[in-house]
Amino acid sequence: MSLPGELRTVPHVAEAFAELVTDLVPRSIALSGGETARHCYEMLVIADLDWSAVSVFFGDERWVPVNDPDSNEECARTAFLDGAGIGKVHSLRGAGETPDEAAVAYDALLRREPPIDLIHLGLGPDGHTASLFPATSALDESERLVVPNRDDAHPHPRVTFTFPAIARCRVALVTVAGTGKREALRRIRDGEDLPAAHISAGEVIWLVDPAAAGSD
Repeated sequence: MSLPGELRTVPHVAEAFAELVTDLVPRSIALSGGETARHCYEMLVIADLDWSAVSVFFGDERWVPVNDPDSNEECARTAFLDGAGIGKVHSLRGAGETPDEAAVAYDALLRREPPIDLIHLGLGPDGHTASLFPATSALDESERLVVPNRDDAHPHPRVTFTFPAIARCRVALVTVAGTGKREALRRIRDGEDLPAAHISAGEVIWLVDPAAAGSD
């Protein structure tokens, strides 16, 4: 294994993210969560895009109410969705009454829709991406596009895109910022078999700041 795709070291990940999204002009985008994601989405508020033509999906979600501070949808709505005039927001948490029901419904939704233009992913200190955690059954899923998943190291049950779902996307954009992600990134670059080393898509781009890249 090695780092999949192209690594770009950038001075400011959120600014580089917004610039790249603007350049790509996606008609569909799948969002993530976390502090780096929040900073990225706050920059999208000023991106020169016609958001009314964009459909929004979620690549993973914690099984909490959508107004919970831990919700990826809440993060994205607060940062930019609610003020951007988005064409359509496909809630992952709202897709079913249980994680299993939501996973089945969202899987069917993805199969009805054209391939997603852009999926935004992050990198956890343990090497996970989306909610694809080390040593969990979701890593081995080869048919389903969306599954429930969880482990003891992360709070809340999750619903997540699988690697086959990510692979259907035209661009996977991975943002990595801060010294806390440096070791995970180094391990992937050194060839360790961590979950994020399995990311594939039409194109995979890593936007990494100097602190995470180890060049600060």
